[in-house]
Amino acid sequence: MVEKEKDLKESTVIDDKEVTNEEKVEAVDESIEKTEETKAEDSTNVEDVESDAKADELTEADFTFKAEVPAEADAEENLDDLFKFVDEDPSDAEKITAPRYSYWKSVFRVFFKKKTNWVALGILAVMLIMTYVYGTFEPFSIYDRKINTNIMYQQLYNLSPAKSIEIFGFSLKWIFGTGANGESLFDYIWAGSRVSLSLAIICAAINMTIGIIVGAIWGFSKKVDAVMMEVYNIIANVPYILLVSVMVLILGSGFWPFVFALTITGWLGIAYFIRTQVLIIRDREYNLASKCLGTGIWKITIHNILPFMTSVIVTILATEVPSYISYEVFLSYLGIGLTADTPSLGRLIEKGQSVMKVYPIQFWAPVTVAALLTIILYVVGQNLADASDPRTHM
Repeated sequence: MVEKEKDLKESTVIDDKEVTNEEKVEAVDESIEKTEETKAEDSTNVEDVESDAKADELTEADFTFKAEVPAEADAEENLDDLFKFVDEDPSDAEKITAPRYSYWKSVFRVFFKKKTNWVALGILAVMLIMTYVYGTFEPFSIYDRKINTNIMYQQLYNLSPAKSIEIFGFSLKWIFGTGANGESLFDYIWAGSRVSLSLAIICAAINMTIGIIVGAIWGFSKKVDAVMMEVYNIIANVPYILLVSVMVLILGSGFWPFVFALTITGWLGIAYFIRTQVLIIRDREYNLASKCLGTGIWKITIHNILPFMTSVIVTILATEVPSYISYEVFLSYLGIGLTADTPSLGRLIEKGQSVMKVYPIQFWAPVTVAALLTIILYVVGQNLADASDPRTHM
């Protein structure tokens, strides 16, 4: 632009020498027009450059937008393939997602998981079969005798197992020999086991039933608690064996008088234990809520208290049956309770004790059966009580 102005000035100077004033004016106007045209062209070029740059930017943005649209569309299509709408059922909100839980199924699952329980149950099953089933096929009488005409009658008393098998032939009936009256010692043991075990089961059932009911009421009622505590403090200080002995002397010997003597106060210890457990549980939140809603004490006891104490009750039962077998053996050994002609393990041990040095099998055979029966019942009961605890079901 500067060079063009210089050229115009030079040309103007030159023209001033040759041309007139009008021509000078025309020349100046032409130079101005050219200058304006040159400026217009320069501004046009700048605008074209800016418009080209903007066009480039819009093209890239358009390309980016157009490139993004298909990607989002593809993502939506993929989501449609992965997910779908499901029907809503209002009843599903009431369902519990936890697996089904059965208390007794869990108890037996935990119980039978131990192999020792299978062995103990096997031994117990054999003993129960011999106790209750064998007697139906081989009736026993304490005066039962097997007389062989080839030998003298007196030779049938207190026979050893080998001598018995030699005389009568091999049979389970004679594998322990004969007793003081010539009876089969093997049959005598299982007949005595039937009486002792039946006595223990009946006594345990009576004491457990009365003890649980009275203990539950005892724990809830303050009036009953005041009376029963005085009764318990008096009776609990009297030796149990002494009390049973006095009752047998008053009522006389026999199976049912003996049962009555064992159960007349036997339930009191169970009731006191249940009362203690009820005191621990009765003031918990769910029991207080039941009381506030108007639920009766008896219903709370049946539905809230006793189911919670299942493992405790099974534990007590596990000790009750063996303990009453021990009571019967001990008292019959002392000559208290059952009549002399009633077969029992205690009575058999008492008879065998007098000839233990001469005929040891008459003493040790019933002692072994009584000990084994008591131990097996205790082991099975304790393991069942452990399995009854819900904390072992996890």
